[in-house]
Amino acid sequence: MLSLPLRRMAGLLLIVVPIVFTVCFTLLQMQFEYPDILRQPAGDVLVKFQAGGGGLVAVWYVLTLSAVLFIPLSVLVHAVLASRETSVALWVATVFGVVAGVVQALGFARWPFLVPYLAQTYTAPGTTPAQRETVGLLFEAFNRYAGMAVGEQLGYLSTSVWTLLVAWLMVRSPWFGRWVGLSGMALAVGIAAGLLEPFGWGLGGVINAISYLAWAVWLVVVGIVLVVRRVPVAAGTSAVPAGR
Repeated sequence: MLSLPLRRMAGLLLIVVPIVFTVCFTLLQMQFEYPDILRQPAGDVLVKFQAGGGGLVAVWYVLTLSAVLFIPLSVLVHAVLASRETSVALWVATVFGVVAGVVQALGFARWPFLVPYLAQTYTAPGTTPAQRETVGLLFEAFNRYAGMAVGEQLGYLSTSVWTLLVAWLMVRSPWFGRWVGLSGMALAVGIAAGLLEPFGWGLGGVINAISYLAWAVWLVVVGIVLVVRRVPVAAGTSAVPAGR
């Protein structure tokens, strides 16, 4: 039987992590025009970043931490589902959940640690045009590798697989209603659509963005269910108070 503190910890992380992520993402849209700004030349991005100051760096740092917190979140969700049923699918889901937290944290980490140095160097009065060109190339290289390849492609893939498998297990779990699982499976497909954007399917990026917003709400709903719902009672057993 899953302990009440562990279940509530899982629920609280499921509520807090997507809320923090959404707040940070909204602040980045307001302060930094993210993610649209990534379509602008590297020099314009670095100048805009430097103008954002320490507050912008702090938002990126918190966003990175929210990605790190997805690792224990995945482990706790595993514990919740394993309290009723263990399967290969659950273990595979947890592995992909941990990978999702790692790769997204690695993708975001360039912003609070590498980009401030590049932006400061690019905007320094003594920087020559040749040096600015080199800094711009470094920014673009890290943006394509750490951002597009690691953070986005691996992040979309691992997040969608984790969501698909966890949602499928939720359909059969007494903790959640069937609609919670089915809606999560649909969102997993929407997140995976972003994998096709680099291959020329622009609509995939739009579907991915909308799915991520809905996915954050879905995580919060799952967290609320874990926090407030009484422990499901198996057939043939006596009811146990939720606090035991």
